[in-house]
Amino acid sequence: MVLFLTRTYFPDGTNGKLLCEGKFICYTIELPWKNNEKRVSCIPEGKYFIRKRYSQKFKWHLEVVDVKNRSLILFHPANNALKELHGCIAPVTKLSGPGLGLMSRVAFKKLKKIVYQALDTDESVALIVES
Repeated sequence: MVLFLTRTYFPDGTNGKLLCEGKFICYTIELPWKNNEKRVSCIPEGKYFIRKRYSQKFKWHLEVVDVKNRSLILFHPANNALKELHGCIAPVTKLSGPGLGLMSRVAFKKLKKIVYQALDTDESVALIVES
């Protein structure tokens, strides 16, 4: 399975549209691009893979693996990139401004269901990030 994340960059945040095989899944919000600096920048454009991950804070969620010079890049719920993200990607149902979205938990649940179904059948899930 291949997910395509197409981004639009703004000084206060990055907005995206996430598609799977041409079908819209959700929008995304991220931090602005700041040269891949840890905790203050979105990740570079490129191809990555996604795996399941569990933590006390987010329970079962998704991790983007093998991001150059970065670790623990997650997909998890958030509605304000600058206040709630440290390099991660938040799925949102609706965009409300640069790096801002609404109803993130609903979008996250939808994304997680699609990705987990693929991973549960040993299918690899790739993420292609582009602008």
